[in-house]
Amino acid sequence: MQLAERETTSTDPDIMYAREVETMSRSGLAEIQIERLRWSLNRAYENVPFYRQSFDRAGVTPDKLKSLDDLKHFPFTLKNDLRDNYPFGIFATPPSKLSRVHASSGTTGKPTVVGYTTGDLDRWADLMARSMVAGGVRPGDLVHNALGYGLFTGGLGAHYGAERLGCAVIPISGGGTERQVMLLKDFGARILVATPSYALNIAEVAENLGVDLAALPVARGIFGAEPWSEEMRRTLDAKYGMLAVDQYGLSEIMGPGVAAECDVARSGQHVWEDHFLFEVIDPETLEPLPMGESGELVITTLTKEAMPMIRYRTRDITRLNDEPCICGRTHMRIQRITGRDDDMLIVRGVNLYPSQLEAVLVGVEGIAPHYRIRLWREGSMDAVSLEVEIAAGQPDRRADLLAAAERVRHHIKSIIGVTCAVEAKRPGEIPRSEGKAVRVIDQRNKT
Repeated sequence: MQLAERETTSTDPDIMYAREVETMSRSGLAEIQIERLRWSLNRAYENVPFYRQSFDRAGVTPDKLKSLDDLKHFPFTLKNDLRDNYPFGIFATPPSKLSRVHASSGTTGKPTVVGYTTGDLDRWADLMARSMVAGGVRPGDLVHNALGYGLFTGGLGAHYGAERLGCAVIPISGGGTERQVMLLKDFGARILVATPSYALNIAEVAENLGVDLAALPVARGIFGAEPWSEEMRRTLDAKYGMLAVDQYGLSEIMGPGVAAECDVARSGQHVWEDHFLFEVIDPETLEPLPMGESGELVITTLTKEAMPMIRYRTRDITRLNDEPCICGRTHMRIQRITGRDDDMLIVRGVNLYPSQLEAVLVGVEGIAPHYRIRLWREGSMDAVSLEVEIAAGQPDRRADLLAAAERVRHHIKSIIGVTCAVEAKRPGEIPRSEGKAVRVIDQRNKT
């Protein structure tokens, strides 16, 4: 692909991080998108039997695309389509021509396998570098990377992006939390990259060790890989004395670096529209929604060689904002992910996302930001109970725990309108995350 190859041949920082693309007009972006979209549709149709069959069933071919709006006539791609074509059936590049393979954890069945050509890896590193620049990372920064390495895309994605930017990386990965604290203190990294839940775990261990993270050089937290709330952002800002910024990505599309918050506004992640096309649809009718309305995010890759994704349904619920940002970037922003449409609960007639409970919990006095949600069925309805933890230093007699649980239950009822059972535990009794947090224990389908 000529466009993609041209893009990664220059070592000029101004071209590499595409500041001129990030600030270009909407019409200019559209010209880039239509050319690249035609290329991506053709690559999928000509090289992936699944897409050829899918397009043919829908009665569309790449030459039917006359405008960006015509994309709505092409069929969606679902995660099950990737699993049904496991391991390499949805690739447009044969395994012998790949440079790397990643995969999901496969906790709900076969793992989702994704592949990259050398060109894909170059673009990924560029986009991660671009995302880090948006979040306040600069060449020469020391980056403490506590994301997991291996088949998970997070650790290596952040690693190569930081190196592409000209940073030194501490590849500590997840786990060994006391050692994480020691290295943050001894090495003096300016940047922490982690999941927000693990950053919270590190902060708690630091407090127990008597280390004041806010006195250390950490100035930016680059967080992602799981939903988190504005309340948790404020908590992390305070504990580290830094600015915590959000990044968005998913392995099926690339990995981290699909979208990134700027540290100027911190009001939604800029989506890199020269490489990805974004839609928001009604998850029930599957029709595109107007700008600003909340629905399911759908992404089409524009420059992916090994594994083009056409109208991939992410299941993430968000909305798009096309107003220019105060940072000067003109690329659209997705607002903070509020949940997944397949995670939504209906508890006694009230729609509820697990992330809403986190937002409420962080605001309860005397309650630590650690929790677990248990789900089960009561007849035809979802039922939910909540385990929370009292903050360190709080009285922890049985009567105190019962009072704390009642306080949380009342707060949830008054804010969200849902009544659920709450159990308060002593500090440290809820397992801590060393990567992606396991917040929800779903027992609805167990007999």
